[in-house]
Amino acid sequence: MFAVIPASRKAARSAVVAAIATTGLLSASGAFADVPFGPPSLTPATGTPHLVTNSATQYVRQLVQCGGTMYAVGTITQIAKGSTKYTRGGAFSFSATSPFKVTSWDPEVNGTVNTIGFNGTDCSVAYLGGKFTQVGSTTVKNLAAVSTTTGQVLGSWKNAAGGEVQTIAGWNGHLLVGGKFAGIGGSNAHPYFASLNPATGKDDGYLSLGISGNYVFTDDARRSSASNATQVYNQQLSPDGTKDLIEGVFTTVGGQPRRQVAIIDLNADAASTDAWYAPEFDANCYVGEPFYAQAGAWAPDGQTVYFASTGYKPSNGPAFSTRNARAGLCDAAAAFPTTSGQVSHLWVNYTGCDSLYAAAADASTAYFAGHERYASNGEGCDGPGRNSVAAPGMVGLSPTDGSVTYNPTRDRGLGADDLEVTSAGLWVASDNNNGSNMCGHVANLAGICFLPYGS
Repeated sequence: MFAVIPASRKAARSAVVAAIATTGLLSASGAFADVPFGPPSLTPATGTPHLVTNSATQYVRQLVQCGGTMYAVGTITQIAKGSTKYTRGGAFSFSATSPFKVTSWDPEVNGTVNTIGFNGTDCSVAYLGGKFTQVGSTTVKNLAAVSTTTGQVLGSWKNAAGGEVQTIAGWNGHLLVGGKFAGIGGSNAHPYFASLNPATGKDDGYLSLGISGNYVFTDDARRSSASNATQVYNQQLSPDGTKDLIEGVFTTVGGQPRRQVAIIDLNADAASTDAWYAPEFDANCYVGEPFYAQAGAWAPDGQTVYFASTGYKPSNGPAFSTRNARAGLCDAAAAFPTTSGQVSHLWVNYTGCDSLYAAAADASTAYFAGHERYASNGEGCDGPGRNSVAAPGMVGLSPTDGSVTYNPTRDRGLGADDLEVTSAGLWVASDNNNGSNMCGHVANLAGICFLPYGS
């Protein structure tokens, strides 16, 4: 069951590529290249590198293309391509086209890399963020600028953040960096969301939004919400590069009330909070998941944004009972208009109490992924309801009404963390938990699945 309000926009062929999940860069430059109308093939390409499955759980947090190379980051120790295995620490790269040759790049990060960003079309330096203390033999702190040739840290750069870094996006000579940090770039002036100079790593002052707040509430069983630290968790640049959609734990952005999601205007001299506001995200989901708006994506024409959410079920009201129909935005895919001011959803498609972590879109389809089992499941919770569609691991929905239009399926694992649309197709980043490796009914694709567009 999904609520529908018809969308007014028309998707056109050769539309610019839509935004992606997890840290949001569609291309390293922030330029949005034309892509086929879509959707891609239901059958993935073979021969892409993948996580070794007979090992401890590994996962790819983000995939980004820069030039002709794909970069994968996450909790990574060993990958394979064909019969060859490679040891890699936190990040690796490979050719974006067949035969998808693995490069020698190995920065040897000693923890989890959540995000990777680039400065425009310059692919010589990768900016890594996450939770780590060392890159190769160099001591760093959650942030590092690394040569994509040697894997070595740029020693003159300020390779430190005072807390975990979740997202990096390059825009117009700035690195927009979000996370749990108080201080970054040698400054404590802009906690949680700061702009860094790509050449020095110093805070350049472009982002001064006063991000603050977290979520405290009680559900209908009188249970209190779990602790949740203020942070900017994810971001996606708009197709025209004038706005930045952000998700995270906050209640105030730029002095304006914004909970979980906000649109930032990327002005020439300083960023500001857009008038766009979606009060439906003020509602509470399960007390164990106070922050549930995990990822967003832009439609290619910039007139719609899509959200992928966790949250299980509402904390209050009739849908608190799993016996009742779903409500709110918990464990759902949703579309909202980007018109200025207060907005309401265009449609919502429920998984039936399974989480979504990633979103992307092309001109034909809005894509969502996580560890869900069903789509169109507004009358079920932890099982199929009436009219539900089996859609494990990922699904494509109509931009017009949110109905299922694309259903390749994949092993659920822990859940797909990132989707990236390129001119060649749709890339899916996931994990190898409990041997998960199937995508589109094809094996040996643990962690990375590429669904190509037709010619």
